[in-house]
Amino acid sequence: MSIRNIAIIAHVDHGKTTLVDQMFRQAGVFRENQAVEERVMDSNPLEKERGITILAKNTAVQWKDVKINIVDTPGHADFGGEVERILRMVDGVVLLVDAAEGPMPQTRFVTRKALDLGLHPLVVINKVDRSDARPHEVHDEVLELFMDLEASDEQLDAPFLYAVGREGWASENPRDMGGDLSPLFEKIVSYFREPDVDRNGPFQMLISTLDYSSYVGRIAIGRIERGVVQVGDQVTLLDLGEVGMVSDASEAEFSRVSKLYTFSGLDRIEVDEAHAGDIVALAGLEGVEIGKTVTDPNHRERLRGIAVEEPTLSVDFAVNNSPFAGQVGKFVTTRQLRERLYRELERNVSLRVEDTEQPDTFTVSGRGELHLTILMETMRREGYEFQVSRPRVITRKSDEGQLQEPYEQAVIEVPSALVGTVIEKLGSRKGEMTEMKPMGDSGATRLRFKIPARGLFGYRSEFMTDTRGEGILHHNFLEWDAWAGPLKGRTRGVLVADRPGKAVGFALFGLQERATLFVKPGEDTYGGMIVGENARTDDMEVNVSKEKKLTNMRTTSSDENIKLEPPRQITLELALEFIQDDELIEVTPDAIRLRKRVLDPNMRKKAAKQAAQMA
Repeated sequence: MSIRNIAIIAHVDHGKTTLVDQMFRQAGVFRENQAVEERVMDSNPLEKERGITILAKNTAVQWKDVKINIVDTPGHADFGGEVERILRMVDGVVLLVDAAEGPMPQTRFVTRKALDLGLHPLVVINKVDRSDARPHEVHDEVLELFMDLEASDEQLDAPFLYAVGREGWASENPRDMGGDLSPLFEKIVSYFREPDVDRNGPFQMLISTLDYSSYVGRIAIGRIERGVVQVGDQVTLLDLGEVGMVSDASEAEFSRVSKLYTFSGLDRIEVDEAHAGDIVALAGLEGVEIGKTVTDPNHRERLRGIAVEEPTLSVDFAVNNSPFAGQVGKFVTTRQLRERLYRELERNVSLRVEDTEQPDTFTVSGRGELHLTILMETMRREGYEFQVSRPRVITRKSDEGQLQEPYEQAVIEVPSALVGTVIEKLGSRKGEMTEMKPMGDSGATRLRFKIPARGLFGYRSEFMTDTRGEGILHHNFLEWDAWAGPLKGRTRGVLVADRPGKAVGFALFGLQERATLFVKPGEDTYGGMIVGENARTDDMEVNVSKEKKLTNMRTTSSDENIKLEPPRQITLELALEFIQDDELIEVTPDAIRLRKRVLDPNMRKKAAKQAAQMA
């Protein structure tokens, strides 16, 4: 059978997963009367809630006599580890670009990965039915992007199609609207080559991703580069190392293939045999890890491993030691936290976990705030309790001994009247504007900045306030550059509960004029817990459980007239942006709380004095 292996790459929300849904429908993956939810490839609950793809997914459709293996990849740069390894399995990429927004930061990120690997792109300009669509301009912008990324002449000759993924049609001319996805399927089959593999040599495969089944254990997924594999075959696993023949048997682990699967639609199909070029899943192999090579025992030849960009951000995960610790979570001990974090490394190749001098604290490094908060949210839903510190950027020394830090490229679209506010705010955070251009007749302006990664800490919520919710902010890693010097932190202090108790409406009503509250009446609090943001720069100890003194003239019935503003909803992203070095986030299955690192007020004052003296 003829095979094409492709990945669909795009910026967040440009329509990848929706397009794959329609490809499924038109290739006959679903029955005509089958009820199918939207964005069926986003199977993870967090993906459905956030509307983004986090984990790469393997699937396949049959178009005439050709099997098309499709990988739906994440569009966010924080999940670059997923993108990096998935592209090693494919022979071409379908680059999806929004007809109004054009190439965005993550478009550049994933396209650079694909072009560097020598993959040929097929460009689909999606959402051409938008009222602000500008397909011809976006066509030119994509070609400019290819030239900026030093694409080869063959890559620059990429074909272009125009589509509306939600309606399920594509055409070679944006004016020819309607129809179906036949032009896209035909172009995939005619433009992309069959996998360049050796069908007759000894078996060889690179493990590109992993899955887990409670029945068969860990499952290795990858493309067969050479030969044939059958159920029951003995194979060897070779660790990451130099490419080429491995003669030392001690470097090889011997295993036997107990189950073999290929992909069809959304399902894994169990088969007895698979050939070079196909993307398969193998079960029964002990010690499988991403980047290892699986080979014939008599031809132990290692493939080039998967290089993943280094983390740029780190936080400390610690065992929860607040007064509410252990009340809700199922997994609360140091051992359980440590095992879960190290288990995450088996799949999440761009994550780093390190022990620290404190036995109950672990440093976790990732590609960005979203990368780390997805891990936190996943663990929280699994029943873990833990505490998280303020994020820190990872620094390094250049060859000349200069201190360097990660810089982000921020692309911002705002109403033109608010441009000055954004430029002023990012300028104070060491941001350097590199581009400003109007966005057609929409009344918006696109700004591009180079800014230290730490300069964006805490900015998103401020940005949404400054732009009245009308601004769009995207950013991704740009480069390592010289340390930008000190940045001012949070300008406001916090309200800290001075005793344990339940929050009372009467007490909160007296505080809301001077602060933004984080708690509501009836909520349990403890001494040292952060219950609001002060309007002033200093921290303030408050009693949120103070009740009204009752007399014959003053009764509780008058409390019914109290009107409280809704408290600010604390999310993990907001919490990471908000806290300072002397504060922590308490994460439990049913709550996200902010607290002071030192709960006792007297000890906290002593710690603050010591920190000031050391500074």
